[in-house]
Amino acid sequence: MKKHSAVIIAIIVFLVVFIPFASSDPDGLERVVENFGVEEQPSFWQGLMPDYKIAAVEDAYVSTLLAGVIGVLLVLLVSLAVERAIAPKNQA
Repeated sequence: MKKHSAVIIAIIVFLVVFIPFASSDPDGLERVVENFGVEEQPSFWQGLMPDYKIAAVEDAYVSTLLAGVIGVLLVLLVSLAVERAIAPKNQA
């Protein structure tokens, strides 16, 4: 368990250091939409953290940082749950 905690802490430190360098340019699909002048339709579901931000936090840096940390933790938790569900049980 200590190994998992060390990995999680390392990922969080990585996010804290490198999030300020994240590009503010749109990603590939958003760039295509901009280039062709397609109107973006309102989505029927905004997701948990739309635009990688948490609406309750006003500071853009902190909001993006928390969204990144929460996203990483959610992915790790789901991965661990799937691993435990499909890993063979010890027959000892």
